[in-house]
Amino acid sequence: MSHAGKLPPGAMRAVYRHLGARSMDIIQGPARGLDNAVLRLGEGRVMIVTADPVSVIPAVGVRRSAWMSAHLIASDFTSAGVDPEFAVFTFNFPPAMSARDRDGYIAALGDECERLGVAIVAGHTGSYPGAGYTVVGGGVMFGGAPEDGYVTPSMAREGDVVLMTKHAAIEATASLATSFPEFTETAVGGKAARWARSLLSKCSTVADARMARGAGLRTAVTSMHDATEGGVLGALDEMSAAARKAFVVEAGKIPVPSEVRRICSAFGIDPVRTMGEGALLITCRPGLQKEVYEAFNGSGVDLTAIGRVYPGEGLLVDEGGRKAERYRESPDAYWSAYKRATAQRIR
Repeated sequence: MSHAGKLPPGAMRAVYRHLGARSMDIIQGPARGLDNAVLRLGEGRVMIVTADPVSVIPAVGVRRSAWMSAHLIASDFTSAGVDPEFAVFTFNFPPAMSARDRDGYIAALGDECERLGVAIVAGHTGSYPGAGYTVVGGGVMFGGAPEDGYVTPSMAREGDVVLMTKHAAIEATASLATSFPEFTETAVGGKAARWARSLLSKCSTVADARMARGAGLRTAVTSMHDATEGGVLGALDEMSAAARKAFVVEAGKIPVPSEVRRICSAFGIDPVRTMGEGALLITCRPGLQKEVYEAFNGSGVDLTAIGRVYPGEGLLVDEGGRKAERYRESPDAYWSAYKRATAQRIR
């Protein structure tokens, strides 16, 4: 059976069983909920490494697609509380892509990496039969850190408060509203559709993570994770798996603007279970919550407490009833909604 998007946890067993040679220098390798690897360099230093696809979304345009590609990788990296220093990119451009668009994408990606402070040091560039939109390759970012100067989702501790920046379904809402503008405007009106399209500029958690680390890594902030595929609930479930702790979240506290809820409803997707890049999830010590809020003060980025970390395992979602229900993972409906809208030639 074909599957769009990330493979489910069960299917990932094939990856985890075939990881090549063993090394004593691997501090943190591949595991569910962990976007970054941590490698021992010696002399009190480690290297952080992350990888992700890079994409060209025709409706978004090559320059904005390049911006999003750079920030999706950097958002994973900076959730460690560290800035990336270097990058490697592989491009497999579709033959139908014009030289102008190809060169524009490469230039825009380089420009954004420069703004992020990332040097591109290697890669491969080609155009091949069978290559197509939207995924056109992959990228790796890496950089150094003190051995006590980073965090991972495995470091979340019992009693921690779970905080969330911005709101749910940022990426899904922005992408669908941009790809299908006429349908979106008919469904929710021009003003809401324009606002939704403007969310493309918020599909990054780089600035969020940089502010959060200002509160103190491993003291106030114990872990961070950006909400990508599977949305806010999917990301929290991954954090729970990485930390081997129970995360209890109050569904009613997850910020979902009315415009987001209406657009997601029009496409038949749940806003708390779909592409949420732009929202950063943070666990912090309960006595130091104030420091995290102060780190965001004046930034214009909303910060909301949505849950806590407890002994146990799994994500429990409190819908306001008598007992919190255990989260059950399901495929992100964004992919089927996008495919359905494209097949129906919705504009």
